[in-house]
Amino acid sequence: MKVGYKAVAGAALLAMALTACGGAAEKPKAASSEAAQEAAAQLPGSTINPVAYDQVADGGTVKLALSQWHTQWNYNQVNGTHADVKDLIDTIMPRAGVANDKADVVNDPNYVTEWKMELQGDKQVVTYKINDKATWSDGTPITYKDFQAQWKALNDENKKFQVSSTDGYDRVESVEKGDTDQDVIVTFAKQYPDWPGMFSPLYPASTNETPEAFNKGWIDKVPVTAGPFKVEKIDQTAKTITVARDENWWGQKAKLDKVIFRAIESNATINAFANGEIDVVEIPANAADLKRAKEVPDVDIRKAAAPNWRHFTVNGSAELLKDKSVRHAILMGINRETIAASDLKDMDWPIQVLNNHLYMNTHKGYVDNSGELGTYNPEKAKQLLDAAGWTQDGEYRKKDGKEFAIRFTVPASLPTAKQEGELTQAMLKEIGVKVTVEPVPDDKFFDDYVIPGNFDIVPFSWLGTPFPNGALPQIYKTPTGADNFGSNFPRVGSPELDAIIEQAVGEMDPQKAIDLGNEADKLIWDLVHTIPMYQRPDIHATKKNLANYGSFGYADKQWEIVGFTK
Repeated sequence: MKVGYKAVAGAALLAMALTACGGAAEKPKAASSEAAQEAAAQLPGSTINPVAYDQVADGGTVKLALSQWHTQWNYNQVNGTHADVKDLIDTIMPRAGVANDKADVVNDPNYVTEWKMELQGDKQVVTYKINDKATWSDGTPITYKDFQAQWKALNDENKKFQVSSTDGYDRVESVEKGDTDQDVIVTFAKQYPDWPGMFSPLYPASTNETPEAFNKGWIDKVPVTAGPFKVEKIDQTAKTITVARDENWWGQKAKLDKVIFRAIESNATINAFANGEIDVVEIPANAADLKRAKEVPDVDIRKAAAPNWRHFTVNGSAELLKDKSVRHAILMGINRETIAASDLKDMDWPIQVLNNHLYMNTHKGYVDNSGELGTYNPEKAKQLLDAAGWTQDGEYRKKDGKEFAIRFTVPASLPTAKQEGELTQAMLKEIGVKVTVEPVPDDKFFDDYVIPGNFDIVPFSWLGTPFPNGALPQIYKTPTGADNFGSNFPRVGSPELDAIIEQAVGEMDPQKAIDLGNEADKLIWDLVHTIPMYQRPDIHATKKNLANYGSFGYADKQWEIVGFTK
């Protein structure tokens, strides 16, 4: 449930996804808003080929692709909050809560047999009863100490912990022992409605107690686990990580013997699937790959409406983009409908731009807050650049003798990211802005470019959670220091936005929380922090006999029941 919503650190950790789209030369038109909205509403909550546990064969190996090779396996650390890392962690680490495809979150009884939230006076108190059998792979029982250490690591009090999100944890006053070591009492200093997303995943106290252990203890290794699988081997040369069924697992025995995760460049995954090298391939927005996948024998195409979205992040701390009016011009100079239609052509997916940073087109809270800024208007963009002192000089604009030239940084193996860059390049040239499309190695894209702020514009996807307002402090809150920006990669914000974020994340009334979220969204549009493109397809091609796996939508994976039909 977290990040990207599946169990992640904090209530709404979003996971980064290194995905893009494929190619289309012609420019299709987006469907009408009404037609697209109706089509989006028809998308299933999940498609996973649900099969009863006793009808799933015992044994077997599932082979999956990672979009890049990772070195950081601490999902709560800023370099670890990635969809690939989450996929691995789901098989081996504890979570307090588990979500279904309707975004309902309940306690995961494998780890927390019961939980309860109550208001004691003006204090919100949540109690957890840890499963007595829950034990780390080193033999240490899971106790309140693990909850306590994770709170201290993620609550933003010690800036040396390089966290991707403090959401929820920074609102907690104390984490204490109850009647036994398996009883946890979490008292909030400020109310927090998204508490069911916290402590998912849960990491051990041993690697949360110091910044050194937190930041470096999971680099190129997984020191401890507590799930239906355990790490059998990490092969740096082959760029694979293998997990095997853990015989010490106290829950329902996993059906599979092993799961193998292998780093494969995104432009090679469809061939790997067609050749039987992997059992599943994600097809986020690539019509050629979807067509090819449909031609593979014994294939099943599975899709779902998920809280995932494609966007461009605009670096408001970059030299030429610090002026908000200039960022307004950039936004108004980009035709989002053209990009969405190009990316989603022939994907059997609603072609509809996304006009909200928090709520997907399929979410009840969705409101189009884009206003004038979200409307393609190159003439207005030119006027804004003129007013900012950027005058046309030949093909491009200059100011104080400096050409307006920015980079659109993309993962080298993703043709759609490159295509998005080329479309943006052509559009912004019309308003006098020079754009250079800069391909970089896939496995360097986040660590060397996005996270350090070494970019002007970058395209990638955020994978959401059942707690959309949790994205507010993680991504949009004003950074508190050079090394404490959470996932606010543009490193911009405002006091007004911060104030609404504070209200929104603490609002216990669901409708009022949505209303505050939409107030915040209007300010995010004005900042031009992130440019939403569309709700990203959750489409997977799988072997037809693969059971309980595919496109999960909001739901968390249940790895004990994943396997092959008998």
